[in-house]
Amino acid sequence: MLTHLSDSLRQMLGEIQAAPRGGLLRWPVIKPLMMYWLPWPRGRVKGSPELFRTLPSSWNEDLATFTSLLDRFAADTGLTWPEHPAFGSMTHESWGRFAYRHFDHHLRQFGA
Repeated sequence: MLTHLSDSLRQMLGEIQAAPRGGLLRWPVIKPLMMYWLPWPRGRVKGSPELFRTLPSSWNEDLATFTSLLDRFAADTGLTWPEHPAFGSMTHESWGRFAYRHFDHHLRQFGA
């Protein structure tokens, strides 16, 4: 899962391009509901295939990579942020909220 979350951070930092998808999540009323209030559906939403590229190596290497990418994301507030494939245009704040929800979603899968 660390490699998937690292690939997600790479997308947030503009290093991985994911194909845009249309849909309701881009709508101005739906987007904040999903980002802040509504529970995320479990097992129904497929992530972009671009976010499953990196193969796991060792736990320590994968954790170090994840930590480094997370530190860069937290520090790079002046970037031009890429669009999210499903949510559309995103600010640093909205990417941060998405990261929190996404990471929490996966940590709960493992009982963390």
